[in-house]
Amino acid sequence: MTNTLYDALIAPHAKNDAIFLTLDDGTQVSYASFVSRVAQLAHVLTNAGVKPGDRVVVQAPKLFDTIALYGAAVQSGAVYLPLNTAYTQSELQYFIEDSTPALVVCDRRNEAGISAICDGGAQVMTLAKDGTGSLSTGADACDTSFPTVPRGPEDLAALLYTSGTTGRSKGAMLSHKNLLSNAVSLTDLWQITSKDRLIHALPIFHTHGLFVALNTALLAGSQVRFMAAFDVDMVIAEIPSSTLLMGVPTFYTRLLGDDRLNSDLVKNMRLFVSGSAPLLAETHTAFEERTGHRILERYGMTETNMITSNPYHGVRLAGTVGYALPGTDVEITDNGRPVAPGEVGMIEVRGDNVFQGYWNMPEKTAEELRDTGFFITGDLGVKSDDGHISIVGRQKDLIISGGYNIYPKEIEDVINDIDGVLESAVFGVPHSDFGESVLAAIVLENSKLSPEDIATLVAPSLARFKQPRRYIITDALPRNTMGKVQKNILRELYC
Repeated sequence: MTNTLYDALIAPHAKNDAIFLTLDDGTQVSYASFVSRVAQLAHVLTNAGVKPGDRVVVQAPKLFDTIALYGAAVQSGAVYLPLNTAYTQSELQYFIEDSTPALVVCDRRNEAGISAICDGGAQVMTLAKDGTGSLSTGADACDTSFPTVPRGPEDLAALLYTSGTTGRSKGAMLSHKNLLSNAVSLTDLWQITSKDRLIHALPIFHTHGLFVALNTALLAGSQVRFMAAFDVDMVIAEIPSSTLLMGVPTFYTRLLGDDRLNSDLVKNMRLFVSGSAPLLAETHTAFEERTGHRILERYGMTETNMITSNPYHGVRLAGTVGYALPGTDVEITDNGRPVAPGEVGMIEVRGDNVFQGYWNMPEKTAEELRDTGFFITGDLGVKSDDGHISIVGRQKDLIISGGYNIYPKEIEDVINDIDGVLESAVFGVPHSDFGESVLAAIVLENSKLSPEDIATLVAPSLARFKQPRRYIITDALPRNTMGKVQKNILRELYC
């Protein structure tokens, strides 16, 4: 028996001396060196008692060893669980308690807090930018070959948490087949090859940066300029020697804000991809006018990886997310029944890319995965006569800001727990840089709390990207005849 994902993405590079990663300090890592480091870290995992199917939670900096750890989890048969580095201790506690990992890997600076959460239930190891973390130093002493653990297409490779409207995050279970099928489809569709050089400035704790960007690079044998974070000066410096950039709308609005971005700068670039948040039509148009390149927008979710993409060859329409990927069925439905082209309905998707269900949530899985294999995305869309998809809204209150999914209910629960707050409504409004910005309308109860007071009280409980950018004190929230808060009115008032 083989290891589906390892055999496709990593094993072929064992003797490949071509450059895989170029780091911020100029260090270059060959594919062969990457394979060796993956093996060393796989030894560390098994030495720590990690068994096939065990979860490995990772909340760590964007480092070479963090990427190699992903490969090590795959090679050793573990389930890789990356977490946003901005999550607070209270947020982390839920993820760790729910996933029951065998090992938690964190930034060395956070070791004490993570250890307190684990309380002996999971081992804790560390990563550090200077290479002194216990995971890295442990790997340095290990053999550079490792007996790959057999894993099949249906075995879990990753567990990614996605927010829920109840405030409880859901762990999407992703198999080897889920991840590999999507990488194959995208590599072929976007014509990614070993001649490409990808600018990688995305975080590596979600689908876009980890699976879309890195899995396709590994499959194709591309070079990757691996940046710790997005930096306009750094990206502009790398564009002339690169061919591919995968980003969120924020990347493109910030590049457009720099006069150095022009058609001459990007003459070596082959493709600009945008996802994780809606790309405004004006951004799409402005980028084409400045550079001659039409950004390729695509659509995906944690539970499905990528679902649709605008074409590599052919018309890329601003405001649409393109066509269903090969091997993926996309339907626009009304209570499960397909609607006619041009009519708004629920986006449902079926294919090898669709996840296996929610961790420890069989009832939620049954609600959102039909017996037919279709996953109910919660997004509302329209399909044209020729099959291209446009997203027109979300059935749920999901806000996407800077590429991160944010559910208002979680934020409202924190605000409503503050003494002096009667109720709150959190909603998103368009933002030229982040796609959407988070606002909170608040009704006070015999209180003189100021917006600044509320912001201070909210900060310790929520990651920075979830915290409202504006707090609005109001006498009452608009409601319909059934008493439901009308967030559409709030958006119109404060947009």
